[in-house]
Amino acid sequence: MDVFVARSGGLAGIRLTWHVRVDDQPDADDWFVLIEEIPWDDVPAAPPEPDRFTWDIRCEPADAASPGRPEPSKQDPAQHPTEVTLAERQLTGPWRELVDRVRQTTEPQREAPRAPRAPRAR
Repeated sequence: MDVFVARSGGLAGIRLTWHVRVDDQPDADDWFVLIEEIPWDDVPAAPPEPDRFTWDIRCEPADAASPGRPEPSKQDPAQHPTEVTLAERQLTGPWRELVDRVRQTTEPQREAPRAPRAPRAR
């Protein structure tokens, strides 16, 4: 499984991304347990917060089944891509634990700020 975390927003608008290949980690089973505990379908509500960070979290299954892993359930995030965007205030509990763990495991890649979207023609 691959875990991607991206932080964007803030005053500078710089986007940082982190990527961890869970199967390559010495404690991969702990990663899988944490990812399975995350409430992917129950994101806490939060009002928009200008100039604060937002976090994009995405977990993608590995190309092939990991040796020694049991057959997954249909809800197993190890076999189905999952993705969520959270405001800084929403990044709590297992969400925070996953993001902190990813950030401690790998160095970020810096991306240029994204250009604002052009207004739609009416």
